[in-house]
Amino acid sequence: MSGVYISYPFCAQKCTYCNFASGVYPARLVEDYLDALAGELDATEWPWKPETVYLGGGTPSRIDPVSLGRLLSRVPGPPWREATVEAAPGSISAALADAWVEAGINRVSLGVQSFAEAELRGTGRRHTAPVVRDEISTLRSQGLHNISIDLIAGLPRQTAASWRASLDWIGRLDVPHVSVYMLEVDEDSRLGLEILSSGQRYSAADVPDEAAIADFYEEAVDRLDSFGLRRYEISNFARSGFESIHNLKYWRLEPYLGFGADAHSCCGGLRWQNVESAAAYVERFKRGVPVLAGSAPATPAEEYFFLGLRQMAGVEAEAEKIAPFREGVARLVEEGLLEFAGGRIRLTRRGVLLSNEVFVEFIEPCPKSSI
Repeated sequence: MSGVYISYPFCAQKCTYCNFASGVYPARLVEDYLDALAGELDATEWPWKPETVYLGGGTPSRIDPVSLGRLLSRVPGPPWREATVEAAPGSISAALADAWVEAGINRVSLGVQSFAEAELRGTGRRHTAPVVRDEISTLRSQGLHNISIDLIAGLPRQTAASWRASLDWIGRLDVPHVSVYMLEVDEDSRLGLEILSSGQRYSAADVPDEAAIADFYEEAVDRLDSFGLRRYEISNFARSGFESIHNLKYWRLEPYLGFGADAHSCCGGLRWQNVESAAAYVERFKRGVPVLAGSAPATPAEEYFFLGLRQMAGVEAEAEKIAPFREGVARLVEEGLLEFAGGRIRLTRRGVLLSNEVFVEFIEPCPKSSI
């Protein structure tokens, strides 16, 4: 299965926890960026007809309907099997939802992150739980029933009670897909940088500790399962038949092309990435030079495991694929992080929480196949 990812790195405001290459920019840059995106799509020699399209960001729901239709008309293959737009709650109307359907969108991913007002205000989000409820009703009234909600475990001021309340909202809203991410602490977000420097801004001192965040995640696994949302990937939960078709390709090493700033691609044994910033992307386009930042050969022997093992079903335990990593796999099984079952190898429940320690075993093994 092949797919297309379109990056729209523009937002109404930059959330404190966000570590993506996105932000608030002048309107002129947005206009020029959409022109550059259209140009990049027009210049593409398509090696296949894509089955999925994913518009991520940033906040691609802010693209006006005319520009969105103009972009998607350049992607071959409609109607696509799945076409997703990421959306920020607080901006969805019946007219906008209708325009999405007209353009070929059939799935909406809502960046809710929390249903607790104190947590939302602390990170810069402006919506409320009732707004999310009403906009989901609007989406459904326009025929958009394939809806996903994002939650973050570990936001400032998050407590066991507030996390439980957010999960209660998931049950009431009865959506078919949920993504749960544990807060990432790194220098690419304002909140992460503040935590690393032991600062006080952005409510950094109110971030739950790692043990609490792990407990929140584990509670989500059980509660979402009780709602019929089974974990099929480390961060993703769905009813049967509502798994993200587009995202599955990343973990199954299927080809995709990315367009726009910081977009990644994988096709024909190569991986490549566009320049990171929107301004650099537009500047290169205007000069008529490639927007590519760099490329490298894919490493299927490694990627088969450190991407495939993100799926709860794991990967087939083929002897020839395991051989270069035999010692590492044996140790991880002994430590209770991996297990063999039904001819497959997969993460244990504990292994999910320590997945980064697992994945490092499959990156650049030494010649004797142990690291």
